[in-house]
Amino acid sequence: MKKEILIKLYPAKKLEQLLLNKYFMSYESAITGAVNEFKKAIDHLKSEFARLQVGRASSLLVENIPVDVYGVSQPIKAIASISVPDPKTIQIQPWDKNNLAPIEKAIVGIGTGLNPVNDGVLVRISIPPLTEERRTELSKHVGKLSEEAKITVRQARQDAHNEIKDLKTRGEITEDDMHSGNKKLQERVDEANAEIDDLTKQKEQDVMTV
Repeated sequence: MKKEILIKLYPAKKLEQLLLNKYFMSYESAITGAVNEFKKAIDHLKSEFARLQVGRASSLLVENIPVDVYGVSQPIKAIASISVPDPKTIQIQPWDKNNLAPIEKAIVGIGTGLNPVNDGVLVRISIPPLTEERRTELSKHVGKLSEEAKITVRQARQDAHNEIKDLKTRGEITEDDMHSGNKKLQERVDEANAEIDDLTKQKEQDVMTV
């Protein structure tokens, strides 16, 4: 229903509430949906960055690797304790020793380049130093992951933009509402891209630091 008709049907106070609920929330819901997608993209980027082997031991390299145990897939952190006794070593001690082999298999199969050793009590991983060539490769991969995150942001932005445009076409919001919505949407896009850039810069520094 267009605003002009609402003005005729409702008193000012009731109309104000209707406008807040129907018009303000209508394009805000499109923005909220996009922001949720931005967050998913950034969270995924963080997860991918955490799994990159940069020459230093960290539980983040292995804790979310899925392992097939008890007929289901579970992350390593759900079935074992993970410790980092020194900067070059990760130790994984499952609460059930029967899970040693599945954990070892999962780490090899995930393609991280890590080489686990199962000594019958725990799985030990020694982190090798990175060569200059490998650092360059990782830096390029960081850039690729960053661009993929930005593509997801752009796609979500376009979906929200189309949704706001459709609201205007259906007469549910005004021209001013549409411009206001798109402006707010772009502000959130800029914030998401800035966070992606910051994460990327930090990871590139980690990769290239000897």
